[in-house]
Amino acid sequence: MKHIELDAQALDFGLDHQATEYARKHGIDTVEHSFAVANILHMHGRVRQAAYFYHHAYAMHSGSPHEYPLAQSLLQAHLLCLLKAREPLPAQLVEALGRLNLPYQHYILGVERAWAHEDYWGALQIMGNCFEEFHTGEEVDRIYLETAKEFFRFASMVGDTEWVDRRFRIPNVVYMYWDQNPPEEIQANIDYHSRAPGIGFKVFSREEAAQWLYEMHGVETRSLFLEARHPAEAADFLRVHVIHALGGWWLDADLRMKQPQHLGAMVPPGRENILFLARDNQVHNDFFGACANSALLSDCMMSLYRNCHRHRDLYIAFKTGPGIFMRALNRGYRAAFRGQRRLPLTKLYDHQQFNNFIEEFPTPYKETAPTWHMMGR
Repeated sequence: MKHIELDAQALDFGLDHQATEYARKHGIDTVEHSFAVANILHMHGRVRQAAYFYHHAYAMHSGSPHEYPLAQSLLQAHLLCLLKAREPLPAQLVEALGRLNLPYQHYILGVERAWAHEDYWGALQIMGNCFEEFHTGEEVDRIYLETAKEFFRFASMVGDTEWVDRRFRIPNVVYMYWDQNPPEEIQANIDYHSRAPGIGFKVFSREEAAQWLYEMHGVETRSLFLEARHPAEAADFLRVHVIHALGGWWLDADLRMKQPQHLGAMVPPGRENILFLARDNQVHNDFFGACANSALLSDCMMSLYRNCHRHRDLYIAFKTGPGIFMRALNRGYRAAFRGQRRLPLTKLYDHQQFNNFIEEFPTPYKETAPTWHMMGR
């Protein structure tokens, strides 16, 4: 396989300190190290340079299905970065990707149709359910969600405005988790919400959560919760179960509602779920609401258990965090696009509306507590 030709500026990644330091320490002469450099550059938005190093790794790959990352993953990342850099897709590489993994090829061609031609119907047709080839929460979920939103043209609201089911009700009860011995700033936040007018409030400790999960779902579910690698993963596992069973709102312990008394006003009639999107279309799972037995949360539960059993070491955000919410939304969009069901009865608010209702506060405990971000990386 031949390397792509890029100009000297594209190959010069010296301006990226992290990529430079990694390359200096490890070199770029193996698939693993070239892939690592590409990921750093991609994460920092240097997509033309990242495209080169993904292809460099692909060119060195043996083609074996037992060598990771797989050849199709490297080639897909290379082509996606070319699209982000507004570069044309080499036809021979697109064909090669199709031979390696057809849904990956559909993903890339669908993204090209959406980004280059603004043909969102065509993009969704081409993509199919390509996201199912990836872990929940990978970039494909964000891009598919972005494309589906553009097609359905409902701005910040997802759902059939001509039909709502008024049986659905999201209780004005807020749930929270802290494993044990909350630090001063977290205890103050717990006290603040426990005194808030107009809402019910319940905070689970690790011991209480384990017992509740056992009573509701049995030994296996309790064991998965207790085996969580980090308190953040435990909170992720608990939140889906609690809101699915009881309905209400989940709020992470390091977030504060500015006006809790207005919580109910955020729920239009007949909506099963209230979700917030970050600026990049990632779904917030640190604050959301849903009715009991929400179809979206049922789908989240399915992905949650699959990941816990089959991908125990996966990055937390993909395994138990926002990724399972994004996948559930995309499955709902896909089914609606195919005419198999109505659009998900979900209200989507944007990042500005999230910031209007939620505030962060100083959390000194994070300076010494182990971070969850490196789990599964």
